[in-house]
Amino acid sequence: MSGTHDNTAPTDADALLLLSFGGPEQEADVIPFLENVTKGRGIPRERLKDVGEHYYALGGRSPLNDLNREMIAGIRAELDSRGSGIPIYFGNRNWHPFVEDAVETMARDGVRSAVVFATSAWGGYSGCRQYHEDIARARQAVVDAGLTPPRLRRLPQFHDHPLFIDAFARAVDTARATLDEAERADLVFTAHSIPLRADAEAGPPELGGHLYSRQVRDSAELIRDRSSFGEGTVSSASSGSSVSSVVEADVVWQSRSGPPSVPWLEPDICDHLRARVDRGNTRPVVLCPVGFLSDHVEVLWDLDTEASETAEELGIDLVRATTPGSTSDFAAMVVDLVQGATRGEPGGGGGLGRVPNFGSAVDGAFCAVGCCGG
Repeated sequence: MSGTHDNTAPTDADALLLLSFGGPEQEADVIPFLENVTKGRGIPRERLKDVGEHYYALGGRSPLNDLNREMIAGIRAELDSRGSGIPIYFGNRNWHPFVEDAVETMARDGVRSAVVFATSAWGGYSGCRQYHEDIARARQAVVDAGLTPPRLRRLPQFHDHPLFIDAFARAVDTARATLDEAERADLVFTAHSIPLRADAEAGPPELGGHLYSRQVRDSAELIRDRSSFGEGTVSSASSGSSVSSVVEADVVWQSRSGPPSVPWLEPDICDHLRARVDRGNTRPVVLCPVGFLSDHVEVLWDLDTEASETAEELGIDLVRATTPGSTSDFAAMVVDLVQGATRGEPGGGGGLGRVPNFGSAVDGAFCAVGCCGG
């Protein structure tokens, strides 16, 4: 089914659909889930077993569905506080509850028009375009079931929304306050790595690509500026000395996969920590997982396990800021976006950054012609 690029007309929403990635909730589901995630990519089963060990080490399940349910509860409370009784539905790309089932339930419940909040702040194929594909596929599945699917408008990206930025900034300051040498700390941001080619294709072609990495850096700089790291005399992360300027927003990457022959965004967080110490910088680190909304496996394993163990081996103090998905600010941001869509304001109140947001389109249409490699 074809959709439209129209992203400014007001939307009368009967419901809200939270669309996410999905995660296994028991050991038996881990490998089938990973097979869904990597479908068509030729990833050997032995590699899937290796990745599965991360889930088994964390109890044989992903916390992501539970975290999304917490997020939905917060959004429900915020909607209620603003006098909105619209129902919230929940669907995933890669595991139960699948988005196809959620949209079919919406159709059977009589929902005619809904807005979709995808749990990604970012542009790019996996962070944006693939969610449009999910919407189109789910609507087609409803048609194939002999039903009329609701009109689905995806809400826009939100990498620079004030409430998103402020939630992270407060988390950074809370983490920093736990350090014995808080004033000497450096601030490091991390987000999910993607192939260089995917980043080069991210966003509308006329903007020159790299929308994903540009948005991540934009967010990082905004969070820094609205945290205690944006005030007074701060450190130079590269040299470890104190200077009278704002600390650099160090952006590094994590959780890469795929063959070593394919170049991805670098440096990796653990390599970055080692490189700092090699340069003689042993200052404490406040680590902000800017690329993640919730503490799911990539955060719990790649940061709380691998990065923390690397820091301990290097003899440096490392603390991680919490993610914002369960905060009241985050829920308020989502409802701002919902209400912005009903007023024909796709940004839901405007952003703070220098890099644009896209993502708002109807019924699975892409943001723009040729967007994200299309």
